[in-house]
Amino acid sequence: MSTAQHKIGSGFGAASTADEVLQGIDLTGKLAIVTGGYSGLGLETTRALTKAGARVVVPARRPDTAREALAGIDGVEVDELDLGDLESVRAFAERFLASGRTVDLVIDNAGIMACPETRVGPGWEAQFATNHLGHFALVNRLWPAIAPGGARVVSVSSRAHHFSGIRWDDVQWRHGYDKWEAYGQAKTANVLFAVHLDKLGRDAGVRAFSLHPGGIITPLQRHIPKEEMVERGWIDENGNVLNPEGFKTPEQGAATQVWAATSPQLDGLGGLYLEDCDVAEPAPADGATVGVKDWATDPEQASRLWEFSAELTGVNAFPA
Repeated sequence: MSTAQHKIGSGFGAASTADEVLQGIDLTGKLAIVTGGYSGLGLETTRALTKAGARVVVPARRPDTAREALAGIDGVEVDELDLGDLESVRAFAERFLASGRTVDLVIDNAGIMACPETRVGPGWEAQFATNHLGHFALVNRLWPAIAPGGARVVSVSSRAHHFSGIRWDDVQWRHGYDKWEAYGQAKTANVLFAVHLDKLGRDAGVRAFSLHPGGIITPLQRHIPKEEMVERGWIDENGNVLNPEGFKTPEQGAATQVWAATSPQLDGLGGLYLEDCDVAEPAPADGATVGVKDWATDPEQASRLWEFSAELTGVNAFPA
């Protein structure tokens, strides 16, 4: 089967920064929504977008913490949003829609990783619910503001999507729990979401992308015990990052999602998974965790996940 999942020769790479991919791009008058845009890669994404002229709305589970982190950055507004609470998602979307504004860029950046087994809402597994279902509901509820401007929607996934496809027989991990496989399933869902949203939205001029930002030490690792990070070779006993060449800086880590949201090199494209500021290749057969797995780009899986997510959340901007 042919695929558009092939590098386009962007001229950027793993070491490129968010500022570098934005050189020559004027975002004056553009409005972006960046979930989790006050910590880690999200903070650097917000900083880079505002520096290029955009106004950025940062929905945050901890609004006071967000305002403190974003102090001194012009062109930012903070509102409350808990992606693990669908009523919070609804309330944020209603407040935003009431402002009468349209959205040019949506970056679904917020997420949790490898947390202990946690249940939210009606007993949903927290990583799937927060990383995928919350963003699914958010974008669908914001659709009246997304469609008019032909926005780009960027779903921040991870190379961890290699860990698991969608476990259709037990999506919510009712029978046993593995924190890394659960994270992998959620990250696969992020890719599939972009695949189907792009299919549904392209007639309105809306295009969607997903991506792996790279390995970066950020607060995303908050649930991982120090001992495990030492065992994985990420840090030493004193907390110092090991093999720094294997990790990106936050400025480099934010680059791919900023490139996905703004680059004219992606005009006319969509539904693709990106890494290192370029379109990713299909994952090789040797099991190396590079590129994108077939299970994350399968259009039938993407359609099935969309309908499943709409059923769970009760939200669908594209009813049959």
